[in-house]
Amino acid sequence: MDEPAGVTAVDPLAAVRTPTGSLCSREARGDPPYRYCVYGIVVVSDTPLDLPDYYGGALGQVEYRSAPASVFLTAMRGVSFDPRSDSWYRFAFLQDGSTYVRWETVGEFLVAADGRRITCRPAGESSDESFQVYMLGQALSFALVKQGFEPLHATVVVVDEQAVAFLGGNAFGKSSLAACFLEAGYRLLTDDLLVLQESSSEILAYPGPPRLKLFPKIAGRFLGPMGNRVHMNADTEKLILPLDEHRRWDSPVSLKAVYALVAPRDACRKPGVSIERLSPGEAFVELVKGTFNRRLVGPRRLERQFDAMAGLADRMSVQKLTYPRAIDRLQEVRGMVLADLARDTRSARSARNLESARFD
Repeated sequence: MDEPAGVTAVDPLAAVRTPTGSLCSREARGDPPYRYCVYGIVVVSDTPLDLPDYYGGALGQVEYRSAPASVFLTAMRGVSFDPRSDSWYRFAFLQDGSTYVRWETVGEFLVAADGRRITCRPAGESSDESFQVYMLGQALSFALVKQGFEPLHATVVVVDEQAVAFLGGNAFGKSSLAACFLEAGYRLLTDDLLVLQESSSEILAYPGPPRLKLFPKIAGRFLGPMGNRVHMNADTEKLILPLDEHRRWDSPVSLKAVYALVAPRDACRKPGVSIERLSPGEAFVELVKGTFNRRLVGPRRLERQFDAMAGLADRMSVQKLTYPRAIDRLQEVRGMVLADLARDTRSARSARNLESARFD
């Protein structure tokens, strides 16, 4: 099913401005009272969320509204689940262009056709933390794609005030590697979902929710004792770990490099750690594989996806990162990534110096 092409730059306050430009009372208009910003998107909600407050300027807007079970039952009457669904994760495409998504022990969501509103209801056994992880990750990705964004499946740390992205699928080790960087004093920008904005001079990477999802062994090894250890869902040992201000980065930064992680089953065939620079064509393939949300497909999205990833591959340094998935090797991986970044910085500086000398 194709999705409507959205507008990727809007005035998030346009709907609540008076003709003179001042703000009306949101309560009087019935607008949700809470306003936040995540992934560069304004999020308005009728319930409080664990997100930074709205700080001004944004790429788009999404509104969250709570609803009773009857709303979802009515919406799904006569609708069949997509055959790619399973007993835990179910989704369906409705005739009006909206999308229904449900995680059995977490909650259910109805994403509007234009991606501007998400109606939601938590499952009775779900914690607030678990519900918000799916609400602000998987469910929000449907809205982002419908609005015309192409998010990547990546976890990002900040090194020397620049974003370094680790790209890969589920269980590829993105968050574990990021935790190793946090141990060394670096900060997290986003975990799992990455939104980018291109300009003529740089590619900006936007911060996600201030938390990291890790298995207990990894969390204990690299982050030490932490409170509020809540499970991501009822069927996993993975924890949702909120990060304090010293471990997170709250503003957009320029994207310096992307490391495409080799799948664990393939990496285990090689004993060492290696970094291989990819050609633009190879980088394009890895970036397409690393796009977030493959449920929404259609000619317009595929065309947009092709253009976005081709442009990113032409502008961005993309490396293939291979390493055995052993906790004791992660510090070695971190060291090699940092050395690779330093080499890239020195090469760029030398190129600038040579270019400058030509015109002296």
